[in-house]
Amino acid sequence: MQDREILLGVTGGIAAYKSADLASKLVQAGASVSVVMTESATQFVGPITFEALTNRPVHRQLFSPHEHYRGEHIGLAQRADILIVAPATANFLGKVAHGMADDLLSTLILTMTGPVLLAPAMNSEMWNKPSVQRNIAAIQQDGIEIIEPGSGWLSCRQVGPGRMAEPEEIVARIAERLERRD
Repeated sequence: MQDREILLGVTGGIAAYKSADLASKLVQAGASVSVVMTESATQFVGPITFEALTNRPVHRQLFSPHEHYRGEHIGLAQRADILIVAPATANFLGKVAHGMADDLLSTLILTMTGPVLLAPAMNSEMWNKPSVQRNIAAIQQDGIEIIEPGSGWLSCRQVGPGRMAEPEEIVARIAERLERRD
């Protein structure tokens, strides 16, 4: 992971707290990490947390002069070796499956030419819905890798599938995917 440029997308689910640990582990492994947060993600974890962990600004706006005069979605995508979205909510999965691009993160999915991995996290009933499973199948058919959620205790006080994969598992999948790319 040394000297790799990783984009970490964070969407608005309670599992966003695990994304802070993921960012830290990626940095400790020698990666340079840029975080892109949806507005709803900022309701769960503040951008300053990721800025402290990555020593980089958090990106939230589609058009900003930080990366590229045509927009962040161009500059960030061109620089990145890989894009991981963790957690990926049911809403975000639907946007990806249907090619919607109404914010920076969903637009990055469309501009990214390198590997994209999604780590879903949601309530068990949501995860098991046919519409969510159809979206997962469409996403995989488009060549995006899904890191399956685990089963266990969920914040809704239920036990079942929908728990975001643990940061260690996600780091291992990123490393594996980067090795396949080389």
